[in-house]
Amino acid sequence: MKTIKVHGVELGAGVPKTIVPIVAKTKADILAKAEEITRLPADLVEWRADFYADLMNTPVLLETLKALRGVLKNTPILFTIRTKPEGGEIAPKFEDYAAANLAVAKSGDADLVDVEMFWGKTDWNAPASDCSAELVGKIHEAGCLVVGSRHNFSATPHANEIVTTLRHQQGAGADMPKAAVMPKSKADVLAVIAASVEFEKLTDRPFLTISMGPLGMMSRVACELSGSCMTFGAAGQTSAPGQIQVGELKEMLTKIHNAQAGA
Repeated sequence: MKTIKVHGVELGAGVPKTIVPIVAKTKADILAKAEEITRLPADLVEWRADFYADLMNTPVLLETLKALRGVLKNTPILFTIRTKPEGGEIAPKFEDYAAANLAVAKSGDADLVDVEMFWGKTDWNAPASDCSAELVGKIHEAGCLVVGSRHNFSATPHANEIVTTLRHQQGAGADMPKAAVMPKSKADVLAVIAASVEFEKLTDRPFLTISMGPLGMMSRVACELSGSCMTFGAAGQTSAPGQIQVGELKEMLTKIHNAQAGA
């Protein structure tokens, strides 16, 4: 499997990496949270820009992103606009969503951009949306990497459907496919782990899977078992249910890695 290197952080090798979200509404609060994160053992930062009040004001958005880069320095930044159908805060037109993501990619101040790969689709066996695949291509042309994503906050699809959606993301050009789902039973959590193990056999790139909520918390520390390259931790406020505080999470991931390395 090929790995992805961003600012010296290698995704897909070694201890699974931790990524911490910023979900603040104002520039001042975003930068304050970033300052806090610099004192924590986070490998990457996700800016959940759907929370940002000035998201659709492109010059202001890029100014805030540049300031965020200044605070975080060489910590990799994942820029994410999570839409309401996938658990986010806003419901933009695709044209506005694409324009904001592309402007960020062209700025050079974000390392990865999240693209929701199945715009307007609910079937987990369906191929990626043409508009999403086109956006991936444009982001690549701008020199930025893409985390393809798919979320279900109400249920867990069958394991084979999770594998299928990850494969479609890969086929549409995502550098790192991602699937996050909500479990209703222990079997659902195990289905996500089983899907991850299966997809690892089929892929040539890092990927990310999550079973959300308290019930799915085990999936957030089982990355090395399942093959998922990183996991989301929290610095106080969380962006999704079931996130573990990043210091505790990092410690658990490292212990598991060291135990498996010595096995």
